[in-house]
Amino acid sequence: MSTSEQEWEQLLAIKTSGRDDSRSDGEHHPYEATDYCVLERLANSGYIRKKHTLIDYGSGKGRVGIFMAYQTGCRSIGIEYDERLYLKALKNTESPAARNRVSFVLGDAATYELPDAADCCFFFNPFALHTIKRVLGNIFDSVYHHPRNIQLFFYYVNEEVENFLNTHVRLEKEVFIDCSDLFQEPDAKEKILVYRVTLF
Repeated sequence: MSTSEQEWEQLLAIKTSGRDDSRSDGEHHPYEATDYCVLERLANSGYIRKKHTLIDYGSGKGRVGIFMAYQTGCRSIGIEYDERLYLKALKNTESPAARNRVSFVLGDAATYELPDAADCCFFFNPFALHTIKRVLGNIFDSVYHHPRNIQLFFYYVNEEVENFLNTHVRLEKEVFIDCSDLFQEPDAKEKILVYRVTLF
């Protein structure tokens, strides 16, 4: 864990570091929190603000939601299927940084029904493509029943997923936030892809 990682953990009074692949399989990737430097770049982009409600799919121990609520004032809901990680996330909501603006749901991202207030969704190294399709289907259904602008943020996606997102008729690519300069090793996946869900 880098110095800035340690500093953020102390400042936010949460414990989200480490890697856990005990529940990983072809469907679910190992737990590994999004680096704070990446979250700082997202927060500073201005895409997520106080008026927004962010859904963090595969929220793990809750770093994304708590950090973004602290930095931007947004509301955040994390979806996590692993009960052990979910319970650790709940413990982290005791931090003042969560400010009663962060909650977590124990459940399957593929069947989660988006709240009407949700207008931003974050995915880090997301699930298998067929699960992403199901999640997107639920998001599209939500927009159909409650029309609104929704932005999707995909960080560290593989080429197959990126190609699918770039060619989807219901998604409009707005921009990508380059994060490659934050790390020493070159990696084409070090970026946040930003999409807008097109209305019917």
